[in-house]
Amino acid sequence: MTPSAPKLRQVFALLAIEANRAVRTDQLIEELWEERPPLSAVTTLQTYIYQLRKLLCWSQSLAGTHEATGTSDVTLRTTPGGYVLHLPDGALDAVEFERLANLGREQLSSGFFERAAGTLRQALSLWGGRAFGAVSPGPLLHAQLVRLEELRKLALDHRIEADLQLGRHIDLIGELTTLVTQQPTHERFQGKLMLGLYRAGRRAEALQAYQRARSALASELGLEPSAELRRLHQAMLAADPTLDAPTELAGCAPVTAGGHCQPDQLPSETGPLLGRQEPLDEVCRALTGHDRRTPVIALTVGAPGSGKSAFVVHAAHRVHGNYPGGTLFARLQRADGTLMPTADVLRDFLRALGPGPVHDEVCPEELQTDFRNATARRKLLVVLDDVVDAEQLTALLPGAGCAVIASSRRLLWHPAVVITTRIAPLADETCRGMLVDVLGADRLRADSTGLGELVRLSGGLPMALRAVVSLLQLRPHWPVAKLLTCARGDVRRIAPTTAGAPNLADSVARSVRLLSSAERAAFRTVSTASDAFVSVPRAAKLLGVAEAEAELLLEDLVEFQLVEAEDVGGIFRYSVRTPFRSLATSLPAPEAVCK
Repeated sequence: MTPSAPKLRQVFALLAIEANRAVRTDQLIEELWEERPPLSAVTTLQTYIYQLRKLLCWSQSLAGTHEATGTSDVTLRTTPGGYVLHLPDGALDAVEFERLANLGREQLSSGFFERAAGTLRQALSLWGGRAFGAVSPGPLLHAQLVRLEELRKLALDHRIEADLQLGRHIDLIGELTTLVTQQPTHERFQGKLMLGLYRAGRRAEALQAYQRARSALASELGLEPSAELRRLHQAMLAADPTLDAPTELAGCAPVTAGGHCQPDQLPSETGPLLGRQEPLDEVCRALTGHDRRTPVIALTVGAPGSGKSAFVVHAAHRVHGNYPGGTLFARLQRADGTLMPTADVLRDFLRALGPGPVHDEVCPEELQTDFRNATARRKLLVVLDDVVDAEQLTALLPGAGCAVIASSRRLLWHPAVVITTRIAPLADETCRGMLVDVLGADRLRADSTGLGELVRLSGGLPMALRAVVSLLQLRPHWPVAKLLTCARGDVRRIAPTTAGAPNLADSVARSVRLLSSAERAAFRTVSTASDAFVSVPRAAKLLGVAEAEAELLLEDLVEFQLVEAEDVGGIFRYSVRTPFRSLATSLPAPEAVCK
């Protein structure tokens, strides 16, 4: 319902454009009567406020207490010296337009042209005519009207720029011709028309457009064209190749006929995958041997440093040709061990899929629905590294016909998982072969005992082996014995040779971060025990708890791939890998953890 009285519309418009901010009484009076207010201005203004509340069923919130009336979530509150109209987010087209226009500008400056064009189109679609419609603006509303109109022109300019970057110059010529006819002194529109004509192969018309722009500027403003417009003119005369249309889209992968991006976020393979050929083949068969109507998950589980991340990337490279809709990638646990919010991942995925804006205020449930709708029947591959729980898999599950390859540092169950691959430590012979291949047989032949100790120290974990190999490669004069002396049985003393390189200690710490305080205490205690293997009764004694509780703690550690379980004649015994034993000593003492 819109007030019919002109003055009421003015009050309404000014309060709305300043929503959630106090508007002083003197400002409202200036807007209504400018420099000649009547003696009864304050009383008349109070009457207008009363009429607005009555007409639009607005309540007045007194002493900060909100009173909802009817179906409206709006209050018009009297403040000392003025009034505040409280509106919910998204209630005003003007505010939503500014938000989208700013987002589109940021996307444009970041090179995401497809997203920018979609966002700016949505922003401009909110305009149905002149700002404030049928309101006759006073000085304050007129200033706001001018500001919004300038923002509208800027958003239109940005949208046209995004379309030019996307190679849509032919489609723009008609729109730009109309714009320069309406605004002949708008040099940015003139320049874009010249560029559109030039890229369409209409060079003569582009040069004529420059002459018309020059004449309009001279006759209406007495000015010569700007330096930017003159440079564009000279570049056209010289047939500068930098003016040619872009050959491919920037900020987006190739686009399908339906206007959707085909993202390719898959990381590069880091080298050969040793000792994993059989499980790799099984994963590939599970994801390529049939056409499923529902999304499926291939889950890879491994201990810290076992190479599970490299495994899923290799598997994705093997099968991505079967998923022409593109490849998305996300790491769900940060380097510091904190979890990446699935809502943030979904927003990144939706932006990569394009087109159209993705709003930050959309709730996670809506994002999940949007993602599944956007990926339905697209035959898309999603690669998720370091999944920590089944809820993340559920939230990031794509639509029908798609597949997920996921790695996790713990055992998980999810109904969409069609194959679970447990990445075991590499066999001793595989480790020896890797060291010999990289470092050379001659260098290692002299110290076969040391070679065996290196393999034992690594625990068959590729991450630990890589640290050993990289350090020995940088120290070609070192014998194996020298490295072992430096390590003194502790993998923490074999530091990565480059900044940012994967670190086994950090990887173990990320797993430990996911444990409860009792599980951390159990891990440290079992790791530092003198026994190579620990039974449930022995663990209960070490931990000072009942056997049933000790067994639950040990099984939780097995689930997190920090402890291994072995069945010996129907009795389970538990052990900790050699590299983890030394790393566990850096954890807080059990007493400190349990406080």
